[in-house]
Amino acid sequence: MKVWKELGSTLFDTALQMVVKDRYANVTEPGHSAEDAQQKAITDFYMTNNLIIQLTPIIPALILAKLSDRGWRKAPIVTPLTGYLLSRLILLLVVVLQLPLQVMYGAGVLFGLSGGYTSYWPGVMTVVSLDTTATDRSKRFPSLLLYGIAGLVGSLVSGHLFRLYSSSLGNGTVLLIVSTLLHLLCLLHSIFLLQVSVCMWDITEGMQCSHVLYFLCVNVALLFVAAILYDFAVGGAVEVLGAFVLKAPLSWDATLVGYGNAAGCVIFLTSYFGVIGFRRCCSDTSLILIGMLSFAFGIYFMSFVTTTLTFYLARALTLFALIPMTTIRALLSQQVPASSYGITLTSLQLALKFASLAYIPAFTKLYQGTLDWFPGFVFTFASIFTVLGMIPIRYLRLLRLLQISVPLFRVTLSHLLKSMPSLYSLQYRRLQITSEAAVRGDLDQQRRRRYHQLRVCVGARQKGTET
Repeated sequence: MKVWKELGSTLFDTALQMVVKDRYANVTEPGHSAEDAQQKAITDFYMTNNLIIQLTPIIPALILAKLSDRGWRKAPIVTPLTGYLLSRLILLLVVVLQLPLQVMYGAGVLFGLSGGYTSYWPGVMTVVSLDTTATDRSKRFPSLLLYGIAGLVGSLVSGHLFRLYSSSLGNGTVLLIVSTLLHLLCLLHSIFLLQVSVCMWDITEGMQCSHVLYFLCVNVALLFVAAILYDFAVGGAVEVLGAFVLKAPLSWDATLVGYGNAAGCVIFLTSYFGVIGFRRCCSDTSLILIGMLSFAFGIYFMSFVTTTLTFYLARALTLFALIPMTTIRALLSQQVPASSYGITLTSLQLALKFASLAYIPAFTKLYQGTLDWFPGFVFTFASIFTVLGMIPIRYLRLLRLLQISVPLFRVTLSHLLKSMPSLYSLQYRRLQITSEAAVRGDLDQQRRRRYHQLRVCVGARQKGTET
C-alpha cells in the first residue's frame, strides 16, 4: 500500500512542479527581471498552498487519532488516502479543462480536511508499532527501502511521462492519470486488504513510579524539541528547493526535475541501509545525530551549487537525512503505552505542522530577499537549525544513561555533566549484564525481577503517602 502511495506521490510532485512553472512562464513584475518575477510567483503559490495544507488538518487529525486509539486503526489511513485521491484528480482537471491554478487551493483544503499527511503517517506508524517489538521498531518503522525504490522509479519516469500528451489535452495529462490510478489502487488496498493487529496492553502500564514517569516526560519533551528544530530546517530547505532548480544557472526542464526528485528518493535507500548498518554499533540517539550531521553538511554545500553535478554531490552528502525523524518516532513509541500510540504520534505531527507555519513564510521570504546576492543563503540558514536540533539529542543521550534512582526533579544540565565520567561505565556494565543474562537464558527471570521492582516502588510510594 505504502509503495503505491509513494509512487503516485512522486509522479504528482513532478506534475505540480512543472504545471506551476508553465502557468507562470510569462509573469512579469515591475522592477524585477522575468526570471525573478517567475521565481517570486512560484514560491508565493507554494507558500500559500503549503500553508493551507498545514493548517486545515489540525482538527481532523486529532479526531482521527482519537478514533485510532479507540480501535478504529484504519481510519487515519483510509480517510487521508481519500484526500490524496481527490487532490490528484483536481490537478488532472486543472490541466485538462485549463482551470485557474488557484483551484489547487481548494484541493489543498479538501486534502487537509481528510487529515492529510498529518493523519496518514502517524496512522501508518501506529500500525507498524503494533506489529513490531520496541527493539526492532526503529529498523522497521520507515519502510525506507520500499519507499526509496518506489520514489526512485516514479521520479525517473515522471519527467518522460509529463511530456506525453495529445494535442487536445496538454503536458502532464498522462502523468496525472497514472498518479490518480495509483492512489485509487492504494485506497482500495487499505480498505479491503490492510490487516491491523489488536492493541495489546503492557502489564506494567500504569505502574511506573514517579522517577520513571519524570524521565519519560523529559524524554518525550526532548524528542519533540529535536524533531521540531530538525523539521524546521528540512522543511524550510525543501520548500524553496523546487523553485531553486528551475532558475539559472540550473534551469531544469521536466526530465531533469524528475531526475532531481529521484536523487532525493535515493536517500530513502541510503538511510535504510544506514539504519541497518549503524544499529550494530550505535544507539538510537547516535543514529539521530549521524542523520542530522549528514543533512547539515549536505544542505550547507547546497548553498554553493551552480551546476547539475554539484547539485547531485550535495544530495549525496545528505544520504542519511531521513534517519532522524523516523528514529525519533520510534523512540517516542517506546515511551508511551500502545493505547496512546495514535494520539502521541499525531501530536508530534501537529507540532511539526505548527512549526511549518513559521518556516514556510520565513524561508520563502528569505529566499526571495536574497535572490539577487546569494540565492543559496537559505540553505546555510537551514544547516544552522539542523545543528541546533542536535543539542536536545545530546542531552537525551546523557539522560537515558542515568539510573532511574536519581531524585525527582533533580536532573539538571550540571548534574548530567558531572555524571558523564561514570555514565559510560554504567552503560557498559548494563550491556555486559544483559549479554551474560542472554547467554544463561535468564531473560525471563530479568523480566520478573523488573516487575517485582516496580511493585516495590509503587508499594513504597503508597506507604509514604499513608504516613
